[in-house]
Amino acid sequence: MIPREEYPRPDFKRNEWINLNGLWDFEIDTSNSGIEKKFYLPDKRFKEKILVPFPPESKLSKIENSDFMVSVWYRRKIEIPERWKNKRIFLNFGAVDFLTNVWINGEKLGTHTGGYTPFTFEITDYLKKENEIVINAYDDNRTYLQPSGKQSNKYNSYGCYYTRVTGIWQTVYLYATGKNYIKNFKVYPNYDTGEVLFLINIEGEGKLEVEIYKESEKIDKKIGYGSGTVFISTKIENFIPWDIENPFLYNFRISLFSKNKKEDEIESYFGFRKIEIKGKKILLNGSPIFLKMVLDQGYYPDGIYTAPDEEDIKNDIKISKDMGFNGARLHQKVFEPLFLYWADKLGYLVWGEYPNWGIKNKISEESFGVLCKEWIDVIERDFNHPSIIGWCPLNETFLSADKELTRNLYLITKNLDKTRPVIDTSGYIHVETDIYDCHNYKQDPEQFKKDFELFEKEDKVWQNFPQYDAPYKGQPYWVSEYGGIWWDIEGRENGWGYGNRPKTEKEFIERYKGLTEVLLNHPKICGFCYTQLYDVEQEVNGLYTYSRKPKFKPETIKKINSKKAKIEE
Repeated sequence: MIPREEYPRPDFKRNEWINLNGLWDFEIDTSNSGIEKKFYLPDKRFKEKILVPFPPESKLSKIENSDFMVSVWYRRKIEIPERWKNKRIFLNFGAVDFLTNVWINGEKLGTHTGGYTPFTFEITDYLKKENEIVINAYDDNRTYLQPSGKQSNKYNSYGCYYTRVTGIWQTVYLYATGKNYIKNFKVYPNYDTGEVLFLINIEGEGKLEVEIYKESEKIDKKIGYGSGTVFISTKIENFIPWDIENPFLYNFRISLFSKNKKEDEIESYFGFRKIEIKGKKILLNGSPIFLKMVLDQGYYPDGIYTAPDEEDIKNDIKISKDMGFNGARLHQKVFEPLFLYWADKLGYLVWGEYPNWGIKNKISEESFGVLCKEWIDVIERDFNHPSIIGWCPLNETFLSADKELTRNLYLITKNLDKTRPVIDTSGYIHVETDIYDCHNYKQDPEQFKKDFELFEKEDKVWQNFPQYDAPYKGQPYWVSEYGGIWWDIEGRENGWGYGNRPKTEKEFIERYKGLTEVLLNHPKICGFCYTQLYDVEQEVNGLYTYSRKPKFKPETIKKINSKKAKIEE
């Protein structure tokens, strides 16, 4: 059975594809000399077997090596089906951490830098009767030059840093197209008018057909011609909006024809929803919404970065919604597209974020180039998801960070997507931002409440670093990290959490209720994000354990979270 056999990107789905997950030959290149030793040549053999797409640190990979592995190698043979004769054939990687070189039959295909975004190489002209691909991934997060999120830069995990991830951690697959093919597209559904604009980028030229479906009923078909970027628009009367309670999605199919021959076809979907800011409020489809969010780290006990299967991805959204949360900060990791697909399907609001930790104290011009390029790729990959309601490229940048680089990243993000709000850096240090946020882990509800009293009386917000933060200018104000209450039901000796531990379950619930109601009852605060959904390794401040066992009755948490927020009245 092929692990993670589902199509990895349901928002950009081709039917002509082959999943390459499964057992690959594997070698840890301890001396990082494999390129000099020409490991990429067909006559070289590797010592071990790894189960792709699980990273070698994980139990599911069958390697389970959690030491530093600065260089790892993968090898496998591929078979090209006869039906793909005269097609263009592409090799696609969902994500490989960090610097990747790829060869086929001993010939270099290319290099990709960045551990979180997809990349593709065309292999058509390199194919022979028998074919073998070889991959090398270089990864050393001790350099402070590569974004690595919560991956530990020490031998062991510690505090809020966890097991590292090296090499392939998302699905590897082949797909085939005709001579002309669809490179990418953006969809702009207009909530105010019902109009939908498709910007479709194609390689070559031809006729494009866009068919739109309401469930299984085809409701529209539009045609466009051209090369490069083709614009196609339509209008849907009396459309059904996408929202949390009814996350309705319209399906569509894009077909590319050349000389009446179908060359490529993509299946996807979109939703009508609108995010806007009015004063201190965030509006979803014209109505104020309080962000009742939870921090999700995207870690799994057996797969580390990689969910064991699709059900595990759905379950994390389900358990969150069952506790009354309406969304999540996808924290210090670019989540795989399948998570965003289920957020779209289940009506779950998320912030698209980036794992800038690893370079968080040294955002220099050198590291900024890596971060900026990959952040642009993140926005390009995820732009069409209605569940994403905002972007935040940085988290907790310190005083050593270059403020102009932070501002530039904010401006780049705004230029790429004018439909969503952008937070420059979550928590601190703000430079230029659409929403002003803070991280406050005080554990006493009374002290917590006092921090926000001046905001109610004098419009003066609580800031993490008031002497360095950009002045508050009346934006919506969000407490995007709070809580983190230490509660361990598994008795870990090296457990870690915020503040003093409650002595009883009753004390925990009272503290959670007290902290949360401070934010719900405040007339100017527009949301919260509780740390966190589940424990991760030694960090035991989750509402669930790492194995996704509830620590408390979900309905108890839901009763607290479900109270109507003051700002929504």
